[in-house]
Amino acid sequence: MSDFFVDFFKFLSPFAALSCIMGKGTFYKQVILMRLPVDTLVQRYHQNLYAVAYSVCSNREDAEEAAQDAFIQYHISKKEFDSEEHIRAWLIRVTINKAKNAAKSFWRRNRTSLEDQLTTLSFESEEASQVFEAVMQLAPKYRIVVHLFYYEDYSVREIAEILKISEANVKTRLSRARAMLRDILKEVWSDDE
Repeated sequence: MSDFFVDFFKFLSPFAALSCIMGKGTFYKQVILMRLPVDTLVQRYHQNLYAVAYSVCSNREDAEEAAQDAFIQYHISKKEFDSEEHIRAWLIRVTINKAKNAAKSFWRRNRTSLEDQLTTLSFESEEASQVFEAVMQLAPKYRIVVHLFYYEDYSVREIAEILKISEANVKTRLSRARAMLRDILKEVWSDDE
């Protein structure tokens, strides 16, 4: 009977097949771990990882390098994951760490200013540009939470897991970041009138 359930769950979900063992009135499940090809992950998540890295280090080249390093680390590691979401969260965590390391580097910290970088970026509207500038003025701990919440559509719980901080801390950082952005944008938009 247990072979029937194994085959049934493998049929339902090839990426996370469940092995079921029934006995003594207890139902056990075991998730089969997975790995996806790196080229598949690059196609799906490169832009997301680049955006996360850019929000941390504010430098195009460093962000690209951090995203690439995350994929390289995935390729080299023998770690297996529960699901594709687990892989994505792991890649984001690695990318954040790589971007932080790049931002701490003496040579990279002293390379270019934010104003120089803003001239090379293009935005859909003037307001989008102003919001981006305001977000980039935030401290990194607020900037990354804003990016993950608003641009990557992660929940507070997921952000807490990715950043390894409490949900209350994520909510506090989001609240403080919103207040700072409100003040910054109020000044910018009142100056435009």
